[in-house]
Amino acid sequence: MSSALRPSACPGLLRIVQALDGGICRIKLNGGSISAAQADAVASAAEWFAGGVIEATNRANLQIRGIGNEQGALIDGLMAAGLGPSTAAGDDVRNLMLSPSAGIDQQMLFDTRPLAEQILVTLQSHERFHDLSAKFAVQLDGGEGLAMLEHPHDLWLCATEREGELVFAFGLAGCPVDSPVGAVSLEQGHALVVAVLELFLDLARPEQTRMRHLLADCSLDGFLARLAERVPLMPIKGWQRKVSPSVLHIGAHPQREAKRVYIGAVPPLGRLNPAMLRGVAHLARDQGDGSLRFTPWQSLLLPGVHVDDAREVIHSLEQLGLRCSADDALAHLIACTGSTGCGKGLADTKGDARQLAALLQRHGQTLNVHLSGCQRSCAAAHSAPITLLAVSPGNYDLCFRDAAQPGFGALHARNLTIEAVAALLDARSWSPLDA
Repeated sequence: MSSALRPSACPGLLRIVQALDGGICRIKLNGGSISAAQADAVASAAEWFAGGVIEATNRANLQIRGIGNEQGALIDGLMAAGLGPSTAAGDDVRNLMLSPSAGIDQQMLFDTRPLAEQILVTLQSHERFHDLSAKFAVQLDGGEGLAMLEHPHDLWLCATEREGELVFAFGLAGCPVDSPVGAVSLEQGHALVVAVLELFLDLARPEQTRMRHLLADCSLDGFLARLAERVPLMPIKGWQRKVSPSVLHIGAHPQREAKRVYIGAVPPLGRLNPAMLRGVAHLARDQGDGSLRFTPWQSLLLPGVHVDDAREVIHSLEQLGLRCSADDALAHLIACTGSTGCGKGLADTKGDARQLAALLQRHGQTLNVHLSGCQRSCAAAHSAPITLLAVSPGNYDLCFRDAAQPGFGALHARNLTIEAVAALLDARSWSPLDA
């Protein structure tokens, strides 16, 4: 494999990026899925060559933190486990998000996994696509009940019915809850992805690294007219993606296969240690289908569990330190690395999140809260209902999501302690839609 890597601020498997707590290695998982043996390999790499911190990311990937001097040995071990790209330059462009329950979801219209594999092979083998930004991303949605629909993507495809047949509705620089700009037949799904990416590279200037940059300069109608010369497009009007509650990623939920469930478990604030990951891998072998699936909610699914074993598996996961109940306040909080590991972090977001969770739990509240150590919002690609933006150690500005305002939403209060945040949230009257 060529070792040529382009400069980037984003970590990858082959590019270790330094932080306050050591090097960071990001492992991109095909469709968020990983075998039990691969999970063991990640646990060993984190234990032997790093500080033992494994993070689930908001794009259903994994990161190892605190990597020391033996970077080569860590990379070699993960490559040997089949967790790397087919070409070095292809690592950056493996940004394809699926539903964590692809292929097993009761509500799915289409199993996206074979097409996803085809797209991933093309992204890595088509040399021209290596010029795409490391942040350029595609979403492939099969209509599942469990799906992250709020993360913006440069291109999204969503399976839906049109005049009695299944097609892919698609959109540019947005989310599947947006209005689509067109549709293609299922058979044209791969061709559409290739055509959109090639057309983007044909039209974009070097500084236009994302689809939104290009569309700010090039009209959408003009882009679609050129796209229609490469792949047959269909109109689609009045379509709206159905949205299910995101708590489907916590606890036991039925699969398509009779008497089988997947179990969603949340590592506290998205972090696992090697013992936790090995323990989950052991459960996957013994009582699941031998695989794990990571989610954009920084949680994981254990699929293929017999319904009669669900209670026992949940108990085992909780013994490992994972959260499996939607009533657990900590299961609903996300936080970036914070000042303990990131030079840009203004507060210990992980420690403060645990304190906030304890206070919320005491009042019986489970609110979706995002703690961000700076404006970059590394822990959340979407706008959370409630965001705490650090301004100094232990102090945060409080924002509530507002569709009319970009970023974190509407600023509600400044420079609050965690105790003051908990008291203010407790005093508010919250409906289920707020959180």
